[in-house]
Amino acid sequence: MRIGFIGLGNMGAAIAANLLKAKHEVAVWNRSTAKARPLIETGAVLASCPKDAATGKDAVITMLADDSALDAVLYGDDGILAGLDTGGLHISMSTIAVATAERVAQEHHSRGQRFICAPVFGRPEAAAAGKLFIVTAGEPADVAFADPLFSAAGQRVFKVGAVPSAANLVKLCGNFMILSAIESMAEALTLADKGGVPKAQLLEVLTGSLFDAPVFHNYGKALVGGTFKPAGFAAPLGLKDMRLVGQSAEKLRVPMPLLSLLRDHLLQTIAIEGEDIDWAGIGLTVGKNAGL
Repeated sequence: MRIGFIGLGNMGAAIAANLLKAKHEVAVWNRSTAKARPLIETGAVLASCPKDAATGKDAVITMLADDSALDAVLYGDDGILAGLDTGGLHISMSTIAVATAERVAQEHHSRGQRFICAPVFGRPEAAAAGKLFIVTAGEPADVAFADPLFSAAGQRVFKVGAVPSAANLVKLCGNFMILSAIESMAEALTLADKGGVPKAQLLEVLTGSLFDAPVFHNYGKALVGGTFKPAGFAAPLGLKDMRLVGQSAEKLRVPMPLLSLLRDHLLQTIAIEGEDIDWAGIGLTVGKNAGL
C-alpha cells in the first residue's frame, strides 16, 4: 500500500519502520525532520507537509502526542483534510479524547473521506518488535482495509465496533488500569521495603503467583530498579490521558475516585522529578510520601 505516516516519536517511528519492512510504500512527515532520517535511509520518502503525506495515498496514519498535535496536522492549506483524496482513509493511532475522535470522524465524513481509530497498547520496545496490541473501531470495510497495516505493527487486533471513538474509550480505560496497577504495586513494594522485605523479593512472589501479567512484570522491574529515565511513556503524557479519562467520566457521569489520586501523584512526580520522568515514576512519590 501507499502510506503516509505522520508523527515519528518513539512509537510512530517504530511502527513506520515495520511498515517499510512489510514492503509498503511509506511517506513520512514529522515536525522535526531529523527524526525522519533513519526511516529515509531505509526507504521512506520525506513528505514536505501533512497534506503531501496524505495526497495520493491509500491511507494516512497519525501517531501524535495529543489532541492539539492532531489538530495541527489536520487543518489548514497544508493539512491532512486538504490532501486526503475522496474515499481516502485516515487511521488515527494516537491516544485522543473521545470527543476529539467524534469531531474528526465528522470532519472526514463531510468531505467524503474515511476515518478509523486504532490506538495501541505496548511500550516502544513492543512497537519495534511489531508486538503491539491494537484496538480499532470504524466501519467494518475500513477496518478490514487496514488489516495488512495492523499485521505489520501488532501481534493482535481487537475490533470494538463501528464507531471510531469507541477504540479511544477502550484505550483510555486501559491506560487508567495500567496506571492503577503501577500505583498499587508502588504502594505494596513500598510497604514491603519499609517492613524489611526487599522489593525484588515481593515482586518475585507476586509475579510468580497471582500477578503473572506483562504489566506487573515490566513495570514491577522499573519500580524495583528505580529506572524511570529515559521515559518509555513520559509522565506528562500519562497526565494528559488521565485528564481525558476524567472528561469521559464526567460526561458519562461515572465517579472514579481512584482517578483523582493517580492525577495528583502524576502532578507531584512531574513537579519534583521533571517532565522527562516515566509515568511509573509515581513510585518515587509513593516512596517519598512514606519517608523513604
